[in-house]
Amino acid sequence: MADRLDRYRAMRDPARTPEPFGAGPERAIAGASRLFVVQKHAARRLHWDFRLELGGTLRSWAVPKGPSADPADKRMAVEVEDHPIEYADFEGTIPAGNYGAGAVIVWDRGAWQPVGDPVAGLAEGKLVFLLHGYKLRGEWTLVRTRRAQGGKQEWLLLKHRGDAFAGPGRPFPQESVLSGRLLEEVAAGTSRADAAVREAVRLGAKERRLAEKDLAPMLAELRDAAFDDAGWLFELKYDGYRLLARREGARAELRYRSGDDATALFPEVAKAIEMLPVDAVVDGEVVVLGADGRPSFQALQKRGQLARREDVARAAIEAPATLFAFDLLAVGGRDVRPLPLAERKQLLADVVPRLGPVRFADHVEGRGLALFREVEARGLEGIVAKRADAPYRAGRSSAWQKIRLACAGDFAVVGFTAPRAGRARFGALLLAVFDGEGFVFAGSVGSGFTDRQLDDLHARLAPRIRKTPPCRGPVPRGRGNTWVDPEVVVEVRYREWTSDGLLRQPVFLRVRDDKRPEEAIREAAAAHDPPPPSHAPAADARQVKITNPDKVFFPADGITKGELVAYHRAIAPFMLPFLADRPLVLTRYPDGIDGKSFFQKDAPEWRPPWMRTVTVHAEETGRDLEHFLVDDADGLAWLVNLGTIPIHVFASRTPALERPDWCVVDLDPKEAPFGHVVRLARAVHALCEQLGLPSYAKTTGQKGLHVLVPVGGQLTHDQARTLGELLARAVEGEHPDISTTARAIPARGGRVYLDYLQNGWGKTIAAPYTVRPRPGAPVSTPLRWSEVNARLDPSRFTIRNVPARAEKLGADPLRPVLDARPDLVAALARLRERLEGRGARPAR
Repeated sequence: MADRLDRYRAMRDPARTPEPFGAGPERAIAGASRLFVVQKHAARRLHWDFRLELGGTLRSWAVPKGPSADPADKRMAVEVEDHPIEYADFEGTIPAGNYGAGAVIVWDRGAWQPVGDPVAGLAEGKLVFLLHGYKLRGEWTLVRTRRAQGGKQEWLLLKHRGDAFAGPGRPFPQESVLSGRLLEEVAAGTSRADAAVREAVRLGAKERRLAEKDLAPMLAELRDAAFDDAGWLFELKYDGYRLLARREGARAELRYRSGDDATALFPEVAKAIEMLPVDAVVDGEVVVLGADGRPSFQALQKRGQLARREDVARAAIEAPATLFAFDLLAVGGRDVRPLPLAERKQLLADVVPRLGPVRFADHVEGRGLALFREVEARGLEGIVAKRADAPYRAGRSSAWQKIRLACAGDFAVVGFTAPRAGRARFGALLLAVFDGEGFVFAGSVGSGFTDRQLDDLHARLAPRIRKTPPCRGPVPRGRGNTWVDPEVVVEVRYREWTSDGLLRQPVFLRVRDDKRPEEAIREAAAAHDPPPPSHAPAADARQVKITNPDKVFFPADGITKGELVAYHRAIAPFMLPFLADRPLVLTRYPDGIDGKSFFQKDAPEWRPPWMRTVTVHAEETGRDLEHFLVDDADGLAWLVNLGTIPIHVFASRTPALERPDWCVVDLDPKEAPFGHVVRLARAVHALCEQLGLPSYAKTTGQKGLHVLVPVGGQLTHDQARTLGELLARAVEGEHPDISTTARAIPARGGRVYLDYLQNGWGKTIAAPYTVRPRPGAPVSTPLRWSEVNARLDPSRFTIRNVPARAEKLGADPLRPVLDARPDLVAALARLRERLEGRGARPAR
């Protein structure tokens, strides 16, 4: 590594520039990861420095026009000297007279993932990789050209087609993801935060440094139901740890609500706080966002339990935390806590970035019911209502009220019961709440644990065993109860409190390492909380017994029911996001694919109590049917044990069943050549790109392909069908010799049928990764658009290779269809103009 940085150091004088010079090979190797950074740099000429961490340095290219999300743009990238890893944090001004003099901001950063061997790719002149940044996402390529500038090799930086992050007309925000400043502000030595300080002075904020005792968070009371009120602000309730963050003299400090220091655990957040352009104290919630953009508490817990500095440094890049800042306690040495919340949030918006490891948590004014409905539709945790005129006061206050989707609370663990029914370690946890004087027994929780959680919790509790209960109240007596000192806090979901002060139908959710036992209080509204929605996990223990696992289901291939179950357990992490909260339609083959089969929509009464269902009105029969909903691998295994091949899914999710997530064009060849299917799929994709719509492909598992266009719940089912018809007719008009929208088989004339009628209320498609009842056990498989070519053979994707393929790809190419919300109004307008200009008959 020293050799690779020799050129960098020879071009700079450490006495004259603030740029880092590297901490040596041992630092780089210890923190080895896959970091990428893009720095916007106003040197002699404005450019963007694109850097990838590899082999202990940042391999670097200067991109004069900056990265582009448009695959049609081929951005020149001039290879320059390697930079030290520490340069990824550099933001500021390189003084005049130095190499590269001018302002620099951290324009984007994150993790990168090579596709193939990156060292070989660079040597061969083609490096393919995935970016997981705040601005740059998806698949990219660096391709070496034959040109050079002043001895520097030229490359091209290209965005791949076919993912949700590609497309023309997608401008990137230009602010730094660390400080929130524009490049021009860094050059001028100013920022928006200067205006925030002036405004705080104008509003009468007193000059005062907040002491440690002042850094106590304001807390919300529990409320039963959402409401509308013009005097209130409504925010998302984030599923994370509460943090108070202070920036003082370019030094950052992060503290949990308990007062414990969290600075070293979240260095990426601390760095962003350190780089704020003004001293401030910020209140917020730290989360780790999953691949679906939602907070993952499990991922956050893993971050919080890391101890080795190297592990923390790696996780900060590969599983970065985000602090959603929702309040401001001080700015520029001024105490703003007495100001109304609405004014504090206006100041906060000028202090913290909108994108990056620290970002402004926005709100809606007055419309709590609409926000709660949206949160419920997306399966988030709840909302927080805050009085717009309220000052910031430590402790619990009726001026802040949290409204959850289900009853949940924090409880101190005061003991455990003996294991039973074959379970290891313990049967249930004994729980208590703190009432200010001591702990009061609250009942027990015996469901919701994984085997690993049973082991981990028992290991934590065993050293804390004591002889007597550490709590009062309706404490259980007799043998079988082991008591412990109340030091571990867990979160539990429950239906209600009984008149005896005990929890009814509790389910373990997780350990709360960020909270102390004294914070496990019974909140005021808990006694009359509403029951949880139908998707709350049942308290029954899950037992999935596979009957006749050796029974052959695919005779030509010798594939057994047991192998089919094993496939579904292996593919569950990739398949479940497409099943979550969607009504399912099953086709059952109890004797294998050569036996009789039947459809099943209505779940039987003898189903396990933990298998969820949703009531859907069937228009064709006029009946209400109980469709299965699947949450996890156990649910999948239970359905497969019934002989289910395949699973079909609705395009919409509960509770917003009237709003689909996608529109599908089903390319059904019947006897047409598969090459025509490929041509037409690419034609649909090209059309969508011209309209500004993302689109994604998957095999059906049979002879055809599905092209899915995300609509993000913005259309009704009828409107989605109209969109599908417009797309199909546009493609039919361009390829009348090989495609048709005629449904009757005789009218197709050997052409591929562009089926848009699979859109509509109650219509389903084969679920991604579902198995089809054909020899070879083919699988409906998500594809990258680069795979949709003349070499594509859908029969190659089977239960024997698809799990390994999914693991190798990492990023599911179809996954973005679940969350994308394109501009449908503009796209439909362009599509109608296209059809009417061609004289085609538009859909009604």
